Amino acid sequence: MFPGSVSHFDDRPVLRHTVAPIGAFVAVVVAGVAGLAALGNVGPVEAAFWLVDLTSIDLHFQDHAGPERATKAYAVLVTAALVLSGLWIGETVVTELFGGRISTEVSRATMQRRIDNSDDHVIVCGYGMFGRTIANRLAEADRRVVVIEIDDDNAERAREDGHLLVEGDARRERVLRSAGVDRATKLVAAIDDSNVNIQIAIVSGTATSTPEILVRVGEEMYEPVAREAGADEVIIPEVLSGERVTRLLERPADRHPAD
Repeated sequence: MFPGSVSHFDDRPVLRHTVAPIGAFVAVVVAGVAGLAALGNVGPVEAAFWLVDLTSIDLHFQDHAGPERATKAYAVLVTAALVLSGLWIGETVVTELFGGRISTEVSRATMQRRIDNSDDHVIVCGYGMFGRTIANRLAEADRRVVVIEIDDDNAERAREDGHLLVEGDARRERVLRSAGVDRATKLVAAIDDSNVNIQIAIVSGTATSTPEILVRVGEEMYEPVAREAGADEVIIPEVLSGERVTRLLERPADRHPAD
């Protein structure tokens, strides 16, 4: 596993935000059942029932000796804690709902299912001008594209352009797997940073079924490093642009008849 891997909580904010209140509610229930069972000398099922119906405590102590007052006080305390933790859960869910996070999570889950059902696709890491051009040209040729982008604005642009999207750092093995690296035919490291693209090539090479890896670098000095890292092809946009301009300059100039 790549050292930078993180848990799934990092890209699921709704789940991350609701873990605490739900955990608090569960903890109160467990503590309540355990405490009432010990005070009343009853089983966990009956103690759990007492949390729902406090009047059952009166009925119990009519036939059994024990600390009735302490048990009732503890039951009231637990009930209050359950109400508070329940309100915390409700407040968190409402906040997430009206904050748009729930709809975002649903959209992300739907997108991930589509990616999971994809194969023979092309992964484009980075949706700047270079990556966007590649992704859009491939889409125009009816190739399925999965974009990996960490920048929010670029990610939104990729989403608006209709591409499948994984938001995250393409140097992380988990992110690459979410993009279906094991099923992709090609991967383009298109970020405007040679070192990052080389790191992507290294991590991509750990996939069970490695796609053909194309790496963008900014200078020729990075080409041997990229190939050593696992790149099948190395692209230097500035060199390609210069070669294209040269070809344009070498074309015969259009001649217009004199007036």
